[in-house]
Amino acid sequence: MPERNIMAENRREPAVGDIKGVLFDKDGTLFDFHGTWGPILSEVAEELAGKDSHIASRMLAAIGYREETGRFAAGSIAAAGDTFELADAWLGLLGLDNRAALIARLDDFFAKLGPERSIPVTDLGVFFRGMKARGLKLGIATNDVAASAEGTILRFGLSDHLDFAAGYDSGHGVKPGPGMALAFCATTGLKPVEIAVVGDNRHDLEMGSSAGAGLLIGVLTGASAEADLSPLADRVIADITLLPGLLDQE
Repeated sequence: MPERNIMAENRREPAVGDIKGVLFDKDGTLFDFHGTWGPILSEVAEELAGKDSHIASRMLAAIGYREETGRFAAGSIAAAGDTFELADAWLGLLGLDNRAALIARLDDFFAKLGPERSIPVTDLGVFFRGMKARGLKLGIATNDVAASAEGTILRFGLSDHLDFAAGYDSGHGVKPGPGMALAFCATTGLKPVEIAVVGDNRHDLEMGSSAGAGLLIGVLTGASAEADLSPLADRVIADITLLPGLLDQE
């Protein structure tokens, strides 16, 4: 699918030739969201609900699962949120009142299951080597727990290609705030206008926009459709494999 050239209001035309770094979202961008997190979240809900299918179904619905599509909705807690939001959605349904304990338990699940179950959208080793060969600084910013991100990076052999990685609990704030994007800039010595932010949902693009990123790119390997992303994105592409070609065209 060719990239769109739809500009958000009040954004300058991006100078793609000036891009010196790329900050990627993780799930839905580097990894197929529905194939990875649909099964993980279903398993976690069933485990916490004690195999009570009615409660588990209500838990999944509360974070955005839609039975009519068999998928999580764009912009839902499952698709774009962090563990804090997930715990808040599930506490009452589970009859629990210890938020911190549930957050810790969820993060333990995700730190174990995320690296084991993640399904890459392409050969990430080859992709990141190619991007690094362009002289780009590269990073990952996710609303997943940092331990899950770190485990996934190790499993897929990406450590040598990355200059930065952060999760919701890394101390930079959560999306859609600008903290992780600004931390990427601080770590790499780049100006915000010199980085591109690539993600599958509005939280990713809002993070990039609020940080002043020079280029916002939406991908369609997550929960969002083109119509969800195009109002904020400078470009919308089918998946990250089209990113090198996009950069070459400008």
